[in-house]
Amino acid sequence: MIKVLKPGLQTTVQDQGRLGLYEIGMPPSGAMDQFALRVGNMLVGNRPNAAVLEITYIGPELIFEKDTQISLTGGLIPPKINGVSVPMWETLAVKAGDVLSFDFVKTGARIYLAVEGGIDVPLVMNSRSTYTLIGIGGFEGRALAKGDVLATGDLHERKVAAGTRIAESLIPIFERSHEIRVIVGLCSYRLTEESKRIFLETEWTVTPEANRIGYRHKGQRLQFVEREQPFGAGSNPSNVTDLGYPIGSIQVPDGVEPIVLLHDAVTGGGYATVATVISTDLNRMGQIKTNEKVKFVSVSLEEALQIRKENQLVLNKIAENIASR
Repeated sequence: MIKVLKPGLQTTVQDQGRLGLYEIGMPPSGAMDQFALRVGNMLVGNRPNAAVLEITYIGPELIFEKDTQISLTGGLIPPKINGVSVPMWETLAVKAGDVLSFDFVKTGARIYLAVEGGIDVPLVMNSRSTYTLIGIGGFEGRALAKGDVLATGDLHERKVAAGTRIAESLIPIFERSHEIRVIVGLCSYRLTEESKRIFLETEWTVTPEANRIGYRHKGQRLQFVEREQPFGAGSNPSNVTDLGYPIGSIQVPDGVEPIVLLHDAVTGGGYATVATVISTDLNRMGQIKTNEKVKFVSVSLEEALQIRKENQLVLNKIAENIASR
């Protein structure tokens, strides 16, 4: 149904992720911006876990081979149909022969293309998400290439009228400086009190080493409390005995360039993880570009749970508004 004329920088099939397999070392993959994924599927009447295309920085050029409906959510990589600009966060009707293309990225880093019925690729471990590091899921386990042809699936629940749009007040805004909320913990006891303060006060810069595995940041060096390293921890003071890495956990190898581990990262290792990005702000983390600024803001577990609840209320409100159209 959809033919790839140009693949873009990295365009992959993603859904909500390959969940529940951490115990065997399998990361979830899935959309980096889960909010954009959920809303995109709502706008075309899909089930929440229908697969979409995640488009990073430079968009593809795609031709549709039959009439359908699509939506485009996430960061601003301005879309065009047959060379004419079209809106994001809205249900769009496309005709057979229409070509979707994109201008240069303006804000955010990733855009999500949802298609009526979802992208139809095989389930692997109960998910259609692409994990490119080992070549599983998605379209042949890889990013899209010129000449690929994608079919659409049957995960469509209801018809949504073309022109249905999300209220402007509910659309995320992406700047070039970001506050990312974290829960300080796990191995934060390894940092000196001064370094804990520096970690939260520093405006970090995202380095070019920023992808679905993790985002590396440069700023100040952090110091660790001196101790005799326990057996199995390694000699560097940033080493600990191996432990699990939650998605969003922040490790600091040798005290330099904190790395936020994301959806395709390893599930455990031996570096001290000093904080974890709250689940809601993982969406915003996935929309940060190289050289943009990040400041980590400490919140409590109770605050994080309240923020997650508020995010779900926004999603519920969007779903109700779409259903009422």
